[in-house]
Amino acid sequence: MTQLEKANRLVVVCDGAKALFLADGGIAPAPRLSVVESFSEPHPGTAALGTDRPGRVHESASTARSAMEETDLHAEAEAAFIGRVAQRIEALVAGGAPRRILLVAPPKALGTLREALSAKVKALVDGELAKDLVKLPLEEIGRHIAS
Repeated sequence: MTQLEKANRLVVVCDGAKALFLADGGIAPAPRLSVVESFSEPHPGTAALGTDRPGRVHESASTARSAMEETDLHAEAEAAFIGRVAQRIEALVAGGAPRRILLVAPPKALGTLREALSAKVKALVDGELAKDLVKLPLEEIGRHIAS
């Protein structure tokens, strides 16, 4: 029996570049967290990822403005990473391990993650916390999710 199969729930703590999959073996309100797996993909800023010329330009009086916003390549890289996090959650659920899931991420990342999950996985999500906790030690993450 794996660590995750023994746990009460899977706690997924992520942002756009790092994800922690934690097994919670405790009982509310005292979580007992242990790392099942983690992975990260640091993303450079948009300028380092490349440049994209804006679309057509409107001339007005003395200023030229683009009719289209520039693509935020950094945000796209973060969304793709969160999509891979969702795929990993899907794989864990397909393996039958977690019975309950808690999602912890900054608000924008949480929304992106929520959209990427299937209905089967969403049915197992019993809580969400819109906070950026991925860089904190396990004890501190536990304190945040306990409250």
